[in-house]
Amino acid sequence: MKGYLISLLCIFLSVCFITHAQVENNDRLFPTIETCGVSILKFGAIGDGKTLNTSFIQKAINTVSEQGGGFVVIPQGKFLTGTIVLKNGVFLYLSPGSVLISSTEIEDFPEIKPSYRSYTDNYSQRSLIFAEQQRNIGIVGYGKIYGQGEQFIEDKNRIYKFRPYLVRLIECKEVNLEGITFENGAMWTVHLLACENIRCSNVKINSRCNRNNDGIDIDSCENVIVSDCHIVSGDDSIVLKSTSPKPCKNITITNCILSSLCNALKMGTESNGGFQNISISNCTIYDTRISGVTIQTVDGGITENIVINNISMQNVSNPIFIRLGNRARPCCPGQSVTSVGTMKTIILTNIIATGADSIGCPISGLPNHYIEELTLRDINLSFKGAVEKQIDVPEEKEDAYPEYRMFGTLPAYGFFIRHVKNIHMENITIHTGEKDIRPALFLTDVQTPVISNIHLFDNNKKEKHIVSENTSDIILKDIYLNGKAK
Repeated sequence: MKGYLISLLCIFLSVCFITHAQVENNDRLFPTIETCGVSILKFGAIGDGKTLNTSFIQKAINTVSEQGGGFVVIPQGKFLTGTIVLKNGVFLYLSPGSVLISSTEIEDFPEIKPSYRSYTDNYSQRSLIFAEQQRNIGIVGYGKIYGQGEQFIEDKNRIYKFRPYLVRLIECKEVNLEGITFENGAMWTVHLLACENIRCSNVKINSRCNRNNDGIDIDSCENVIVSDCHIVSGDDSIVLKSTSPKPCKNITITNCILSSLCNALKMGTESNGGFQNISISNCTIYDTRISGVTIQTVDGGITENIVINNISMQNVSNPIFIRLGNRARPCCPGQSVTSVGTMKTIILTNIIATGADSIGCPISGLPNHYIEELTLRDINLSFKGAVEKQIDVPEEKEDAYPEYRMFGTLPAYGFFIRHVKNIHMENITIHTGEKDIRPALFLTDVQTPVISNIHLFDNNKKEKHIVSENTSDIILKDIYLNGKAK
């Protein structure tokens, strides 16, 4: 009876920790959790950074889950481990000063092939922390999870299929990730596949030691909130995927700071299930080599109801890239992508970006497959410019891998817009640093565009600053060049 009451108390404190994570003095929770929770030291774990503690940590997890749930406490110290599997009701709590260190031996990461099928079946099946079909679980606290990814530098014996994720959760519900620092993963840092009701907050990720160092991959998930995270990643920082027929749906990302050697905020590349009801707001992006915001639908799927608001970018090569393509890669064996996907009802507002390169921002659908109902409002972008010749309209590249450089240098230094229906551009400011012979906007096969209150800062004399071809029912009004009405 006493053990049962302790378990109930732990569950109650777990809920309190999740619900009231932003208390003014989090220190008050430390003794309570560490007293109530079950320390891995009681099961034989040694925090010397050398002893392999996999079995001790797993035994603690199993015991707490069997007793109804609660905290498994990683105390101060350095605890080396291989794969551990979270179970129902268990929250892994990392105390201040604790470090959970990934082993570098492949044999410490057995392959776990999930029952849920997706394109990630082609990727690694190894993880440091894993769970499948579990409920009410989490990784919380103030410690660090260190992946030693620099020890997994790719060679013929350690290709990405063998490198472990730091965290991989599949078909789990009611998950909380909070307060933890993740460092130097060997593969993706956090992969959430087909999960529901996820909260990820105040997480720090610093992982640029290996290829495929994504930050957070939200894959075919529903009801997810990511907030107040700081991510410095070698690959995409926060990326939404649908590597299965299930869409990413009802996703909120807010108040995050991101820096990426690839894309900062991305939907795609895998889009089999599409993306629906996505809200991204109040994010700062800096020092990003590819795109700040990219939305891609290239493997079928429906992408709709996307709202991106209040994004600030500094030193980002490409601020915005939107692509409807037809790579048509199936997610699972025996399946096929029979039709081009759809993209509609997308709103981008209050975006400011500096340090963009000379290529420009591509927004491109396909012939007879339009991006529909696109709004760009209150956007201020600064580009390098310095292109000294006119650029031809690029090839369609229907099935090419989508990235903003896929078309080469664009016919416009600002936006190149193709195969779009019902686009509204309002209060757009575009600067070019060096003289550039190209127009600011180039539209081709665009239906019913409304373009108003456009401010262009461009000292290069040219015949047209906005070019349209094969474009119907265009409305242009309140166009300003260097502060003067055109």
